[in-house]
Amino acid sequence: MMTLRFAFRRRLWLALLLPLAACDPARVYETNTDLPDYSWSVQNKPAFEFQIEDTTQVYDVYFNVRNASAYGYYNLYAKHTLTDPQGRVRSQLLHHMILMDPKTGEPLGDGTGDIFDHQFLALPKQRFGTAGTYRIVLEQYMRQDVLPGIMAVGVRVAKAAEKPAAKP
Repeated sequence: MMTLRFAFRRRLWLALLLPLAACDPARVYETNTDLPDYSWSVQNKPAFEFQIEDTTQVYDVYFNVRNASAYGYYNLYAKHTLTDPQGRVRSQLLHHMILMDPKTGEPLGDGTGDIFDHQFLALPKQRFGTAGTYRIVLEQYMRQDVLPGIMAVGVRVAKAAEKPAAKP
């Protein structure tokens, strides 16, 4: 019963957001991966591959997280590994993402009922020097092998907003 409720909400969420996402001219790539049993195992390392064609453009890379309100922590540590088209590691960083208010426990992010979506700016103002396929691998870095309540993770790559020129 619980799985059907989550599946229905996921479909409803996608149906409502899909038209909006299709209208985003800044988006270069965005994909989310549902996690088995709505739990993120330390062995499960979702990989995301995206194409960069314009090497003169500056990009922002976001991480998407969907969690149930029953998730047992207020935060999430995740590590990323970014590799370039030649397979060389470009960056590896540990990210600290806040999913709930640490004092009140109130869920942050967008959501309805007991499911919440978050988008974190993980790699701002990135330059990709070589055109081709880049790969980001995400892994959870908490002190627990399996994190129940983390339902999906994803990556979004968007053209970074240009700042207006400063006035003299």
